Order: sequence, then structure tokens, then C-alpha cells
Amino acid sequence: MTSRTRSTRTLAFAGLAAGALLAVGAPLAASAHVGVTPSDTAAGSYSLLTFSVGHGCDGAATTRIAIDIPESIVSVTPTVNPNWTIEKVKTGDGDAARTSQVVYTAIAPLEDGLRDTFVLSAKLPAEAAGDTLEFPVLQTCTVGETNWNETTVAGEAEPDAPAPAFTLTEASAEGDGHGHGGATTESTSGDASATAAGDSSVAPAAPSADIVARVLGVVGLVVGAVGIALAVITRRSAASK
Repeated sequence: MTSRTRSTRTLAFAGLAAGALLAVGAPLAASAHVGVTPSDTAAGSYSLLTFSVGHGCDGAATTRIAIDIPESIVSVTPTVNPNWTIEKVKTGDGDAARTSQVVYTAIAPLEDGLRDTFVLSAKLPAEAAGDTLEFPVLQTCTVGETNWNETTVAGEAEPDAPAPAFTLTEASAEGDGHGHGGATTESTSGDASATAAGDSSVAPAAPSADIVARVLGVVGLVVGAVGIALAVITRRSAASK
């Protein structure tokens, strides 16, 4: 085997390996953030907000998740998660009282690499289409913590620890389509609602991260295909000599 053949074959395998790493690693990187997926984004509607946590703090297990509630949302109803205790932190007095934070504390630490979801039922602010709602999350671990509270600005690179957020859309012509009782029942009915909310969290929490992941995935596949092609050409060239 000539040195040229060895170099070409090495390049081919390197390209194949790089493609595989990009194709597999990009989606994993995109899903690393703590994110929120709403069941409805229409202004004035009742929505189930599913917060997903897929990793710890630099390998340490998660023990506490504190979710800040935007001031434009007056109240929320947390869904029971059997692995966590729940505390609703209220601010203000009388009619001005509101839930400003929901805290989930682990009964047993959530190990790094395992995923869990936290579901809140809330009525989204009316006449606020186009506004972005941010829900800063403080993730506390057995060692260290991560404060997911940085604002994502359109057209700029995503920050290292973006706050879970989504943008409100116009209400449908039929209205919000949900009664308060229906939303409350849905958020507190136990396993059925938790399962439904868990399914909704499959959608990516950060659209910008998902786009980057898709682009990197395509690039990875292209690089991998080039590597395979080079390997085939090299083998045919070697066989003909």
C-alpha cells in the first residue's frame, strides 16, 4: 500500500468519523438546555407549560428546580410529580397576591443524564400577542448550580444559559377554547395529564437551538457521505493496482 493510498484512506475514515460525531452530537447539544414547551401560545388562553431538565450541573445530580413566573401571569397550578415536593412562593397581599415562583425539590436527586419534566397550568396574558414570556429557572445540584436566566436576542448567538421562553401568538377567532375549570382539571388530574404534558415536551424548547442542530446534523451527514465515497474510491484504486 502506497503512502498516498494510506493518506487517502485515513482522510476518508476521519471524514466519516467527523460526520457521525456531528450528526449525533448536534441534537444532544441542542437538548442540553432547560426549556419550556407550552401546549398553547395564544394570548389569553389556558396552557400547560412543560419544563424539561435533561442533565445536571457538570455531572452533579439535580436536587431543586425553582421556576420564576412572569408578572403578567397572575397564578399557576403545578402538576404533581411523585419524585418531587412542590412549593408555591407568593408575593403581594390580598387581591395583589400572586404566585411568583414554583419550587420543585427532589425526594431523591435526579442523576445527571436522566430527564424529568415539570408541568404548570397557567392562563396566558390577554392582548399580549407578540410578547415573549421568560421563565428563569435556577437549577440546584448536589454540587453547584446553573441559573438559566439569560435573555435570547433574535439575530444574536444563543447565550450559554438561556432562560426558558416562548412568544405569545394571536388568539383564535373562537376564543381561547378553554375554561378555567377545564385547565385546572387537566393540570391536577394525575397521571393522565402528566403523560399528555410529557408527550408535548418532545417538541424542542428552543427553536433557535433546534435549527442549529438540524443544520449541524445535515452537515454531519454530508461529511460522512464524502468520507464513505473516498473510502470506496480508495479501495477500488488499490484493487486495480
